[in-house]
Amino acid sequence: MKAEIDSQYEAEIARYLLDHPDFFLRHEEVLDDLEVPHRTGEAVSLLEHKIRMLQDKASRYQNQLQELISVARENEQLNQRLHQLTLNLIEATSVEEVLATLQDELRARFNADAVELKLFSLEDLEEARVSEAGMAIFRKFMRTDKPTCGPLSGEKLKVLFGDQAGDSGSAALIPIRTSDLSGVLAIGSRDRNRFHAGKGVDFLVRLGELVSLTLQAVNRRRQG
Repeated sequence: MKAEIDSQYEAEIARYLLDHPDFFLRHEEVLDDLEVPHRTGEAVSLLEHKIRMLQDKASRYQNQLQELISVARENEQLNQRLHQLTLNLIEATSVEEVLATLQDELRARFNADAVELKLFSLEDLEEARVSEAGMAIFRKFMRTDKPTCGPLSGEKLKVLFGDQAGDSGSAALIPIRTSDLSGVLAIGSRDRNRFHAGKGVDFLVRLGELVSLTLQAVNRRRQG
């Protein structure tokens, strides 16, 4: 019974303090007399306890701010690299030059270990005639419109990267589409954790759009 009464009093006190947040401003002497047990066993005044809580909160906010700044810097670097890649792709006049530019830029600026571009006609895909070195295993992916990242088996690595492939690794797979072609831009790493499933794909989406538009322009110039 006593415990229930004490609990009611505590609830009333808590409600009063919440309803009157200026209580301790009007009664500063109470702060010095109140003590709050610390996890270490040390007793501190309520004011000191409040200060420590604010310091901890400020520290968490500072860490969050540093993380946001780091992400912003990384995004800025990615944007600069993508801009330079765009400028170089503008000069490409053939599919071979597009691939060579991608290999040079992605290896130099994005630390890729291997870069390959596999393209097929839409007719071949629809009629399931994809036969090049087992590329049929990627047919379902090539019908999607979203990049994917993750570790790859030895078979898939070999299919995508040939002699460049190691025994294990990871890759970012980016769907490529033009008016008459469809395929995969594969960026590989020997590090199985480099391209993981939780990695953001916004940049990869933009890269896929850039490569698709470049190939479309190259094809139009060739036909015209």
